Amino acid sequence: MRLYLYNMGRNHVIDNLLVELGEQAPAGYYLALHIRFAAPLMMFQTFNPDWIDRYTQNAYALRDPLVAWGISRTGATRWSAIDLPDPFEIMREAATYGLVYGVCVSCGPMSSRTIASAARADREFTDEEIAAITGTVLHLHHETEPPDNLTPAEIEALKILASGERYAAGAARLGISESALKARLSTARKKLFARTSAEAIQRAKDYRLL
Repeated sequence: MRLYLYNMGRNHVIDNLLVELGEQAPAGYYLALHIRFAAPLMMFQTFNPDWIDRYTQNAYALRDPLVAWGISRTGATRWSAIDLPDPFEIMREAATYGLVYGVCVSCGPMSSRTIASAARADREFTDEEIAAITGTVLHLHHETEPPDNLTPAEIEALKILASGERYAAGAARLGISESALKARLSTARKKLFARTSAEAIQRAKDYRLL
């Protein structure tokens, strides 16, 4: 199975939790963490790659009853208990790719919602398994919480880089060493779960931190 990662700066806690979620979902999982401004901070998928391609090509996310359920409420429920309309029979089609039984988990405020789906092909998830999956998703939601703010020094460093300055020139403008500038940028990237400084700049703008 393929694992899709977006806008992510990983750490060992998150890695371990993702492994745990993978073990809890024999047929794969979908995880969108901290959906803000119509996009998640991080997104992971380990469903059947053919289903992922089919789902993406047909823009099923716009019609998926699981997504609608996750956006409209919080908690956990089996897929079979979701009574929302599915006029495009997405769930019926998903079953042909091995996604027969599943659980949907939704948590967090509407402004930073996390939605997850875990699947298996052989039977319904038990109440105990649903509780364990919910705990893992809640832990992931907590561990990936975006920062409420950046320090003035981190904001200053990001702004310098966003203006087009190179490290040496930017450090000179701030009156600090190049290594100090890079250290501030490194801290900002970690807070924003960004792989690059350019990604950190965009993420800070998206979250109105810059």
